[in-house]
Amino acid sequence: MSTTIHFAQVETQHQYDGLDFPRIVTNQDQIESVDLACDWVTANLAQLKKELAQSGVVLFRGFPLHSAEDFDKFSAAFGFEPFTYKESLSNAVRINFTERVFTANEAPKDVEIFLHHEMAQTPISPDKLFFFCLSPADQGGATPVCRSDRLFQKMQDVAPELAQAMEKKGLKYTTTMPGENDENSGQGRSWKSTLDCTSIADAEEKLSQLGYSWEWLSDGGLKATTPILPAVVELENGIKVFYNQLIAAYMGWKGVRENPSKAITYGDNSLISAEDLELINSLSGEFTFDVDWQAADMALVDNHMAMHGRRPYSGESKRQVLVALGKND
Repeated sequence: MSTTIHFAQVETQHQYDGLDFPRIVTNQDQIESVDLACDWVTANLAQLKKELAQSGVVLFRGFPLHSAEDFDKFSAAFGFEPFTYKESLSNAVRINFTERVFTANEAPKDVEIFLHHEMAQTPISPDKLFFFCLSPADQGGATPVCRSDRLFQKMQDVAPELAQAMEKKGLKYTTTMPGENDENSGQGRSWKSTLDCTSIADAEEKLSQLGYSWEWLSDGGLKATTPILPAVVELENGIKVFYNQLIAAYMGWKGVRENPSKAITYGDNSLISAEDLELINSLSGEFTFDVDWQAADMALVDNHMAMHGRRPYSGESKRQVLVALGKND
């Protein structure tokens, strides 16, 4: 089995400290089966994990992945502990293909999903994300990825007081979960599914264990506010990353641009100005690369190093991007 890793470059790729973002790994060794692809991962695992730690995103292109089952097997070869949709507190409606593999988001094609760290608006979030393109959209549908360490460095340069406030105060998020799944919303997962429970009593017990405060709504929905969660995380190597859901919450959650405090505040309940949120969103563009999907592409994302999102798309072809989540081994 080859222990050679072949890298490719594209014109729009970013470079940070001489390293590509994202790293693009191509199948130039004529690996023709998913079992051989898994053997190749095992043979190169240490180097692949090193590339991921340095870049934040590694895109695998040209490997023999043709189904959700192939993706399940290939992603499992990296050895991360599975993090299932059922055990998550994700707000998004998703559809499972296997126990580990599910759709990235069932929001309508014209809805943009803005940059975020996966589930950073909850007390429980995965460490690694695998995205697999079963079929690309006819037009659009790219997955933008953004280097959060670089974004925070930029914030420290241009808005040091804002950067310090984020780091010191942390954040609270308030979300409203419907009584039943709403597939027309990027946040449409019901409280029963989100909390993996069937009764109000069980929901309240879980919310209490996780440190939430909450309010039941007259339409059967649930309004819940998190405990203080970090806005900035320091990694083991000393790098600080802007780890949160602020951009997605401000830009994409219903009514938040008109009234940010509806969904996001500092951890001490003080307000975050719309001007500051606009600045953060604007700065993020400098460090964002769009992954334009090709069929069978798989991207491995370090959920602390890089944010991701979804561009709107159009056309007759159904865009199918699947996801599997992992925890550090």
